[in-house]
Amino acid sequence: MSKLLESVDLSKRIESKSEYKKRLKKAQKELLYLQQNIFEKEIPCVFVFEGWDAAGKGGAIKRITRKIDPRGFQVHPIGAPTSEEHDYHYLHRFWNRLPAKGQIALFDRSWYGRVLVERVEGFASNEEWLRAYDEINQFEKLLHDDGHIIHKFWFHISKDEQYERFIERQEHYLKQWKLTDDDWRNREKWDQYEVAVEDMLQKTSIPHAPWTIIEGNDKRYARVKTQNTMIDTIKSHLQK
Repeated sequence: MSKLLESVDLSKRIESKSEYKKRLKKAQKELLYLQQNIFEKEIPCVFVFEGWDAAGKGGAIKRITRKIDPRGFQVHPIGAPTSEEHDYHYLHRFWNRLPAKGQIALFDRSWYGRVLVERVEGFASNEEWLRAYDEINQFEKLLHDDGHIIHKFWFHISKDEQYERFIERQEHYLKQWKLTDDDWRNREKWDQYEVAVEDMLQKTSIPHAPWTIIEGNDKRYARVKTQNTMIDTIKSHLQK
């Protein structure tokens, strides 16, 4: 089985700031137009954002939402389940966060926690996370059959790049809140997480809910590619 993460070219970048602004502005304008289309056609959209700590998920989401109509989307930052949520199936807490017809839901982390952090940290048993691949595929197939657009992003950076971003956050008083002890602990388990990510990408990238790996060492490149992928995904659905 090929290793997807090893084949990612993290040297991809947009060198020119002016070129970045030009390409980002074009993508934002097109995304706003498509948002109006999916609203008129009552198509619900689900976009999932997963990735390494400090990989740029939040920055990408911020650029996506900056220009589109705030009445037509919702961002769901997903943390650890509450004690009450623990009493239900792990997918239960995501049902009431699914978008209404014509709306966009952006999940900053998601149900994939079951096969990532819960797997690596031992919060789920081997039996639980192993069966979760099929459960998640079935969940997304159900959404697809109900008319949802679904696309998933893995933000990939190198271990060295992550370290540099951690230090930057640690030393910048406006960014210190972004860095936690958990981030450093997770970093120590990089190899275990890498295996879990590879399994996730291989087992849950299905035609109606594919993964796109975002080359994240250059934030400008990552932000533009993310929006262009969303644009292509929506356009492809509208042309069917």
